Amino acid sequence: MTPRAPDPAADATRDLLTRGTLTVRGRITDASNAVLFATVEHEGTSLPCVYKPVAGERPLWDFPDGNLARREVAAYEVCRAAGWELIPATVLRDGPYGEGMCQVWVGEPPDADDPDDPADPDGGDDAREDGPGPGGAEDAGESREPGAGESGREEPAPLLALVEGEEPGEGWKAVGFADVGGGRTALLVHADDSRLRRLAVLDAVINNGDRKGGHLLPRPDGRLYAIDHGVTFHVDDKLRTLLWGWAGEELTLEALTALRTLSAQLAEGAPLAERLGQLLTGAEVEAARKRVEALLSSGRHPLPGGEWPAIPWPPV
Repeated sequence: MTPRAPDPAADATRDLLTRGTLTVRGRITDASNAVLFATVEHEGTSLPCVYKPVAGERPLWDFPDGNLARREVAAYEVCRAAGWELIPATVLRDGPYGEGMCQVWVGEPPDADDPDDPADPDGGDDAREDGPGPGGAEDAGESREPGAGESGREEPAPLLALVEGEEPGEGWKAVGFADVGGGRTALLVHADDSRLRRLAVLDAVINNGDRKGGHLLPRPDGRLYAIDHGVTFHVDDKLRTLLWGWAGEELTLEALTALRTLSAQLAEGAPLAERLGQLLTGAEVEAARKRVEALLSSGRHPLPGGEWPAIPWPPV
């Protein structure tokens, strides 16, 4: 019997991703760049994962330094250092198509018999047009009522919705108005959810330029995971997110505690600073350090900067 796989954010999962034999099973065709579905196997345990080889990336004009794979790993390292299990275990490792990001799969894996040929890691669209990624868009918390899904399992409560009127209902935070066609608009809202609030703080630290609804994977056990962190850690303010509902509000005590922890670990010579120095440029590490200090100094969630579109498009 195959041992039960560890939790997505556990250290044991990270170790399995690092040490296991990586085998590509298929290609995620609705994702940008090269996103390959794979498995890692080690000492009788097999785990589904995502493998994004650097060779399959299309460079972005405004991210000339490094690659997307290393930024994804850096985001996981920062999240882990903050004490939050929001990003599934993510490692940088060699694979069949060279160095790449390897991340544990969250949710039901795709059909392993997908006829699409995974042998060519080149191609794909710009990383800003990412598809749902691991776990699928159905887990993004779209506008639907919570309850039993087609599988008979309890579905997670929705995290995002489009509602009529100009004010969010109880338990929701307003993001902004969206064009829904026919000259009509609706108010885009997200849940007033502590998990999302942690993620909003994390995104501010890593300067996430692409927080879409399809990157949110709520699980039936109440956990929330976030994926697709390649467009992060730029030295300029590029924060684009659907999680603006707390903009300008005071940070929670939990968030301030996490930020103080990050501040200490980002000090020159500290473990997190050393690790990020292996993944990012020195200027990017310093910019991350300054963002943490700015959040601690203001004690508030950031406001949209105004020089960069505040909400990613498409939002899902």
